Amino acid sequence: MGYKIVFFDIDGTLINEHKEIPADTIKAIAELKERGVEPVIATGRAPYFIKPLAERLGIESFVCMNGAYVVYKGTPLYKREIEKSSLEALVKLAGEHSHGLVFEGEHAFFADKEDHPFIIDSVNSLKVDLPGYNPEYWKTDSIYQVFLHCESHDEHLYENLHSELKLIRWHPQAIDVLPAGGSKAQGIEALLDKLGLTPADAVAFGDGLNDKEMLDVVGFGVAMGNSHPELLPFADYVTTHVDEQGIRNGLVEAGLL
Repeated sequence: MGYKIVFFDIDGTLINEHKEIPADTIKAIAELKERGVEPVIATGRAPYFIKPLAERLGIESFVCMNGAYVVYKGTPLYKREIEKSSLEALVKLAGEHSHGLVFEGEHAFFADKEDHPFIIDSVNSLKVDLPGYNPEYWKTDSIYQVFLHCESHDEHLYENLHSELKLIRWHPQAIDVLPAGGSKAQGIEALLDKLGLTPADAVAFGDGLNDKEMLDVVGFGVAMGNSHPELLPFADYVTTHVDEQGIRNGLVEAGLL
C-alpha cells in the first residue's frame, strides 16, 4: 500500500538517549520528503520544546502534548484542554502530598513549586529550559497537559482521578497528565480528517508507553528496537535501535524508501 503520511515520536525515536538526531535519520526523512510523503512529529512534548529539531528536519506539522494540540503547517487545527474542575482536583491532591506540577499551555509552561528536585531532574532530561514559576497559571490559561512529579509508589494516590484524567509515566519522577481518553491517536485522527486521509493511509514510529494508541490506529505501526517492552504488541513491525538506522529500516519495511 502507498502510505501518504508518517508520524514520528521524538524521544527514543527521532533522537537517541543523548538527545541527538542520528545522521542517517536526517537523511532518511529528507529522502521521504523527496518521495512526496509528509513527515509529522507526534510527541508528548509541547510545541515550544520541539522547534529546533523540527526546523533541522524540515518538519512543519505537529501532534503535540500527546494529541491535545495539533498544528498543520503553522496553523493550529485541533485543541483539547483539560477541564478546570479536573485541574483543581489534581492541584489539591498533589498539594496534599507535596508533588510538584508543571502546567503546559499553548505558548508557555509554568511550575507550581520553585526548585523542586523532581521537576528539575525530569525537565532537564528533555534538554529544554526549566519552567517558570506561576502556581496560578492553570487558572488563567488553557492547559493541555500537566507533568505530575511523583515516584511510582505514589501513583495509587491519584486513582480517583482516572475518570477525568489519563496518567502516563515517562520518567522515574514524572507522569504526563492528559484529558481522559486523550492520546496521540486522537490528535492524529483530527489531522488526518483535515487532510482527507484515513488512519490506513498512515505509518507511525514510536518507542514509549504513550505510543500504544498511535501504533494501533495507523495502517502500519513501527516500534523502535529500543522500545518499552509493553509497546511491542501494538506494532506491526519492530525495527532496529534508534542509533542503528531504526528509522530508515522501518521506512524500508513500510515500502517508503
